[in-house]
Amino acid sequence: MSYPPAGPQAGYPQPGQPGYPPPYSEMPPGQGYPPPGHVGFQPHPGYVPPGGQPGYQPQGYQPQGYPPSGGYGQPIAAQPISGGPPGAPGYGYNSAIMTPYQPPQGGWMNMPQGNPNIPRGLEYLTMIDQLLVHQKVELLEAFTGFETQNKYTIKNSMGQKVYYAVEDSDCLTRNCCGPLRPFDMKILDNYKTEVIHLNRPLACDSCWFPCCLQRMEVSSPPGTVIGSIEQEWSILTPQFNIKNSAGDTVLKIEGPICTFSICGDVEFKVLSRDGGTQVGKISKQWAGLLREAFTDADYFGITFPMDLDVKMKAVMIGACFLIDVMFFEKQGNRESDRPGMF
Repeated sequence: MSYPPAGPQAGYPQPGQPGYPPPYSEMPPGQGYPPPGHVGFQPHPGYVPPGGQPGYQPQGYQPQGYPPSGGYGQPIAAQPISGGPPGAPGYGYNSAIMTPYQPPQGGWMNMPQGNPNIPRGLEYLTMIDQLLVHQKVELLEAFTGFETQNKYTIKNSMGQKVYYAVEDSDCLTRNCCGPLRPFDMKILDNYKTEVIHLNRPLACDSCWFPCCLQRMEVSSPPGTVIGSIEQEWSILTPQFNIKNSAGDTVLKIEGPICTFSICGDVEFKVLSRDGGTQVGKISKQWAGLLREAFTDADYFGITFPMDLDVKMKAVMIGACFLIDVMFFEKQGNRESDRPGMF
């Protein structure tokens, strides 16, 4: 291999022939490549200058999906979590300092984890110390006075539905016996499964008949008795015993002398077994002038200790229904309140 001889070589410009231009600093004015920003600058092919040309985004452009230039929105701690569309009632945030996700008002309560020692369907009561009982307004009954089967919605303190109760009785006894009528009550859960059954036989409630006073039996599941509510003989105030399946008194209930509701609540105290300590209450809540005057659709509140046996909590629900029928059920839209137990 030998080196090419000295002198002009093929492919290289010969002396005096056009070649590569000198540096811009040595070029005459008006020739060569002007500096960046110089008027008349023409960039190389493939480079798109500013000015909104295709493929180049103008200054200030923000691709879709990025936050506006005013900021980046909420911090990660306040970003919404799953469980519903943004803006929906109860929509919450995933943060220790933000409120947790709350289900929409009016929805059903989620069933807690099952416990083999608790009758199926009573798991809802394990974490509850307060219940709201709302009776449904029956238009036929309101306008005609014709007694229809009572229906109730049972909710927790957050307004979530826990149970739905439906009276089971015949037309004849409802309209002939009125508040003294015998009936069964089916209490259903979210899956329309009967979890509690109440049975009230025909009986009197006056102090003039001490041998035939009111009683209600509570079963859960239906067919298995877990407790009962029994009226005690008294003259001035209504009194009841809450008993377990063995017939032992667990709690007592004592009502007021006058159960007539005048723009206020009527409270029945829930007392300990010896009657010395109040541990809860069943209150008939004022539902408004029109509702009180023209219907017997009542509002009730039930409070009891959180650690009370769930079976006794179910019996307390039965006590609420018994009190409603005895003292606040109208017959033909006529009030039947009276002082004491006369």
